[in-house]
Amino acid sequence: MHVGRIESKNAILAGGIAIALGITCLSGVGTSPEPPRGSARLVSIEPLPDMGDACYRPVSTASQGRSLFAAFEETSVYADDTVNLTRPAARTIKDTYPIYSSIAVDNVRDEVILQDTNLFGIKIFNRLDNTPANSESTTPKRVIQGAKTHCEYNNGLYVDPKSGEIYSVAMDTEDNVIVFPPDAKGDVAPSRILKTPHRNFASGVDDEKNELFVTIQYPPKVVVYRKDASGEEKPLRVLEGPHTELHDTHGLALDLKRRLMFVGTWGNSSDPNVAGSGKFYPPSINVYPLDASGDTAPLRIIQGPKTQLDWAGGMSLDVESGDLYVANDVGGSIVVFKETQEGDVAPVRVIKGPKTGLNHPAGISVDAKNKEVWVSNMGNSSASAFALTADGDASPIRTIRSAPAGRQSVKFGKPQAVAFDSKRDLYLVPN
Repeated sequence: MHVGRIESKNAILAGGIAIALGITCLSGVGTSPEPPRGSARLVSIEPLPDMGDACYRPVSTASQGRSLFAAFEETSVYADDTVNLTRPAARTIKDTYPIYSSIAVDNVRDEVILQDTNLFGIKIFNRLDNTPANSESTTPKRVIQGAKTHCEYNNGLYVDPKSGEIYSVAMDTEDNVIVFPPDAKGDVAPSRILKTPHRNFASGVDDEKNELFVTIQYPPKVVVYRKDASGEEKPLRVLEGPHTELHDTHGLALDLKRRLMFVGTWGNSSDPNVAGSGKFYPPSINVYPLDASGDTAPLRIIQGPKTQLDWAGGMSLDVESGDLYVANDVGGSIVVFKETQEGDVAPVRVIKGPKTGLNHPAGISVDAKNKEVWVSNMGNSSASAFALTADGDASPIRTIRSAPAGRQSVKFGKPQAVAFDSKRDLYLVPN
């Protein structure tokens, strides 16, 4: 049947009524022409007033035969008058201090490297730096920062013990791994850049096989590249799939002695292709063979309420003792597991309490040579060294502060909106 051009909304309405009447007539074939008493019946037809073409857009001859919805497709719009608002803000809320998302210890050069995810830089300190209580902060020995560095919302620091190269993972916006030489300073370009999938988080290196491991938060996976990979180079292998039980992948630790890989998950899960498929699983630490790829199930899982895992971020392993140290962000603690543990088990040690100075610990690094474990705090612009055997409310051996003692971070991540609560006189800022 050929459908002619529709000229007005009245014609659409008339056509709809005619179709409705036609359906009514067809449904009455073989029955009484008069409907039973008390049933609905059409008594009159009155055209609606002409409201102009406020919603309707005429269909061109070229579009005949297409869906009716095509007549309402979006068109380009523009503003007749635009104004540049250059007036200064009345007030500004921002964090002017570093927020340390990750940490790495170079015990060959006696340096501590901190990733500043707030001011977009990498700060390098002497390992023995210890900020005095009456001092506002410790000045770093050098800083890598500026537009050329490609540092933005970075994380996942790794320092090559031989070459001193610094690896940093862009976890939100840049989608890459950037590598700097050991003496890098100022606004300098990375020596190489490797493009990765979106939402990466942590990194690790297998020097024996010359491989670089990177975790991807969502869709969850672990991608493995050549250690020296750059540009658009493809991964050597990928660990992903439903049998991996990876859900919102974050921290990573490698046991090169026992050839094992430990991967932390936050438990958020969904199929990006299926609306409403979201699920929540308990956070976990999954253990795989170091060369695992494809849809490989974990060898074992540490998971359950006894573990105290709560947004666990960085992980670091003391290979000699088999102790796995986990920065437990929202838990405000460092939880330590034996790498052989499995199931719903309590940590063998928990470092937590007011003496520790822990405040949203996010990055962690074991310094086996000096028998220390370093942790970076997102909540108070600091990093602290603890004895490897520390437990409970233990005081750190040393603390490097980049802000006054007792200061709390504003804790802005990437603010996406703002609302004002007039009743309580508060601003609400979702990160």
